[in-house]
Amino acid sequence: MNGALIRLVLLTFVGLSLYSAELAAGALPPSGPGEMPTLARLVEQVTPAVVNIAVLSHSPEQDNPMLQDPFFRRFFGLPEASRPQISAGSGVIIDAQQGYVLTNHHVVKDAQQVVVTLKDGRRLQAKLLGSDVGTDVALLKVEPDNLKALTFGDSDVLRVGDYVLAIGNPFGLGQTVTSGIVSALGRTGLDIEGYEDFIQTDASINPGNSGGALINLKGELIGINTAIVGPSGGNVGIGFAVPSNMVRAVMQQLVKYGEMRRGRVGLTTQDIAPELGKTLGPQASHGAEVVEVAKNSPADKAGLRPADVIVAVNARPVRGSSDLRNQIGLIPVGEEVELKVLREGQVRTIKMRVESLGVTEATAGESVAELAGATVGNAERNGRAEAVAVIDVVRGSPAWSRGLRPGDLIVAVNRQKVRTTRDLSAALQAQGGLILTVVRGDYVFAVVLRR
Repeated sequence: MNGALIRLVLLTFVGLSLYSAELAAGALPPSGPGEMPTLARLVEQVTPAVVNIAVLSHSPEQDNPMLQDPFFRRFFGLPEASRPQISAGSGVIIDAQQGYVLTNHHVVKDAQQVVVTLKDGRRLQAKLLGSDVGTDVALLKVEPDNLKALTFGDSDVLRVGDYVLAIGNPFGLGQTVTSGIVSALGRTGLDIEGYEDFIQTDASINPGNSGGALINLKGELIGINTAIVGPSGGNVGIGFAVPSNMVRAVMQQLVKYGEMRRGRVGLTTQDIAPELGKTLGPQASHGAEVVEVAKNSPADKAGLRPADVIVAVNARPVRGSSDLRNQIGLIPVGEEVELKVLREGQVRTIKMRVESLGVTEATAGESVAELAGATVGNAERNGRAEAVAVIDVVRGSPAWSRGLRPGDLIVAVNRQKVRTTRDLSAALQAQGGLILTVVRGDYVFAVVLRR
């Protein structure tokens, strides 16, 4: 076969592939000589549901009580009033009747005012219904006036190689559409947020795309764009999105409660070691091995033991330890969970109920200036302070917007252990960046107070 014929065959194959993809998407196939396949019809259908988000937030110095003192500001020659900060991101209308708009937590945190701009140019004031720092998902509400919404797709059926489109507002330029494929699934270990199960894509995602839509060729929402890995945050062909099934579970709780009400089950797990997997057989090709079971915890009451291998939660396979944590973390407090467990070569079904976090043996609450809106106390065990417990948080306060919730345990500031409220107060007065290490239920995450 000569070179010209080979090129003709390859071009024909590529053309047929594109044509098939267009038909699957409802896009416009070529209708005459010289016309090319296009995704324009699909884009025209979905882009009205993707919005630009402008956020007015207070500057970091507004949270510093010293910098709010007029005498202090005059003494150091600071301006009388700090200027608010303006940032931009993206969002997705997911319910046209209710006016619900999904975006990222990091896009709208600390927001004083949020304005949503539709594709047709309308600007709508948005109300923050709730957000979740653990998954980086937030829910806004706008006036439901002639809106266009996307429908959720099933992110569990995605395969590496599936075509996707990313739609958002990069660099504040305005709505932009980029294309690519699913590069990988179930990405973890990025230390971006508390719960990681990212879709990786090579569709260009740049600053400002955060909160935008990742869609399949059916026009369904299969992810919320959230993170970029690259020099200075620029696109280098590696972008990440929160899977739609995770987003939908978070949204349901944000609609109902205004927050994620996670509980605890009292398990410490790890990925299955290859040697253990061989001895357990093909049923243990995936799963999470139980390392420790907390006494009197839901897991303990249900009869789980160290060395058990959890392979499914509510009939959904468990890929590994982080996947188990993700799945448990999306289950509301009080709901029963059915686990499929391998123990000594036998498959068992174990049911347990997720319990609320609670705070036990906490001393009387007090306020800390740097955590405005939060009441904290010493969390004690056997009469000894072990951490700082968050007893209460005023909804909408700076502490609330940064993600602190009642029941959290603050165990470190800038990686330095704190055991008492006095330790915490002293550490928070340090200069430079401030990062809290917080334990909530069965997972640990970071809360950035100041960079």
